[in-house]
Amino acid sequence: MTTRTNIKAYASTKMNVLSEAQCYELLMAAEEAMWRTGTDFHDKESREILKKAGCWVDGKRVRIPADITERCLRSCQKHVVLCNSRTGARELFVEGNNAYFGSGSGTPFTRNPFTHERQRSNRQTIGWATKVLDALPNIDFAMSLGLVQDVPLLISDRHEFEQQILHTDKPIITVCNDQWGQEDVIKMAEIVAGGEEELRRNPFICLYVEPISPGVHCQEACQKVVLGARKGLPTIFTPCIMAGGTAPATMAGVMVQGLCESLSGMVLSQCAREGAPYIMGGVYTILDMGSTIFSYGAPELHLLLASLADMAHYLNLPMFGTAGCTDSCIMDEQAGIEAALSIAMTNMAGPNLNHDTGYCEYGTTSNLDLVVIADQVMGMARRLTSGIRVDQETLALETIEKVGPGGNFADEEHTENHIEENYIPGLINRAARSIWESAGGKTLTQVANEKVRDIINYHEPVPLPKDVAAKIRNIVDNAVGHMPGEDD
Repeated sequence: MTTRTNIKAYASTKMNVLSEAQCYELLMAAEEAMWRTGTDFHDKESREILKKAGCWVDGKRVRIPADITERCLRSCQKHVVLCNSRTGARELFVEGNNAYFGSGSGTPFTRNPFTHERQRSNRQTIGWATKVLDALPNIDFAMSLGLVQDVPLLISDRHEFEQQILHTDKPIITVCNDQWGQEDVIKMAEIVAGGEEELRRNPFICLYVEPISPGVHCQEACQKVVLGARKGLPTIFTPCIMAGGTAPATMAGVMVQGLCESLSGMVLSQCAREGAPYIMGGVYTILDMGSTIFSYGAPELHLLLASLADMAHYLNLPMFGTAGCTDSCIMDEQAGIEAALSIAMTNMAGPNLNHDTGYCEYGTTSNLDLVVIADQVMGMARRLTSGIRVDQETLALETIEKVGPGGNFADEEHTENHIEENYIPGLINRAARSIWESAGGKTLTQVANEKVRDIINYHEPVPLPKDVAAKIRNIVDNAVGHMPGEDD
């Protein structure tokens, strides 16, 4: 029997929405729109950078020739690695079909896991959330899962990062208000890493930036992209667009609009510093005409993000995706359906960094019970995409012959050697009814909530050295907020 040595002969379960020809057509349409329609850049320095590179600038409107877009696509890093903040170990390889999962960012509300009340997010709730993210095996990176609102909002981003870095050693995706907040967060990260060059070599933070759809790059967004590029730190650029609202109603039109925004951000990043690590993102969904919400549970979100993953693979760019979220206001059947579907589709489509796990109520409220349940679903989804290995060992002909008809495989050495290939649930119940009832007959949501409270009360993240924590606190204490500047 021939033994196949290429793992691609075994695995994995994978899905594609777009053909290569469709990816090419969408790219050509996006490049045409970037030149024909253009994008508004509300930052003078960014316009100067783009003009020097050969773009056509008329006031705030910048039109980008296709050859410049193509050149920047070639210069982008295809291989981005995120590291452990305590050890520097290289943990997340943001490339190809590698799919990693993490939380979302600035929800104004959260569900208190002890009182079950919906409340404003604050420093304590973000510390709780980060501890939960740190403890779960299928959560790979952390976002704040809340907006600090018990401090002045202009410096809330420094407090968010402090709570994150104190409570996890996993890579952190950080959202900053402006370039000054980003500068402070980078300073804190450099202190943890041991210096500017050490952070650049082994980055554990990833910077997050959004445009304003359709087709506007505000001053703060431009400045953050340029700063991230000059620092050589991975920068995510994520349009959040709605079909029928901030983008055309057709799915192809949404893709073109989103690609225009992502690729114009990439051009600015590469023109600021050639080779800067850039991650193409997107939260593409629909404007729900019944409620007028930005829907996190719509099937179109999953379809569009799988399509965007096809585009990212076609362009050979790292990608930022979305999974584990719901429009439901509570942790109910709707939440389970929407979160599970998004996780399964995302894992099969293969975007790289997938955020927003724990988002409820169309992104306004975080729920740690959902995070814990989603962690279980991620384990299942990863088993689905691990495929089936077929070789002499796994075909098990000798074992089948040894046991024979009517036998039992439970006590065989072959079974012992391979039983861990099956998914072993943690919170998911597979017990007989009598056992389940004797354990309290609890729902999955109840069990998840108990786990959340247990983690908050007893989980101990790897601590920062006291002197490092003190230096971070000093930066937070001396943070200065800046009012958003007027467009120039």
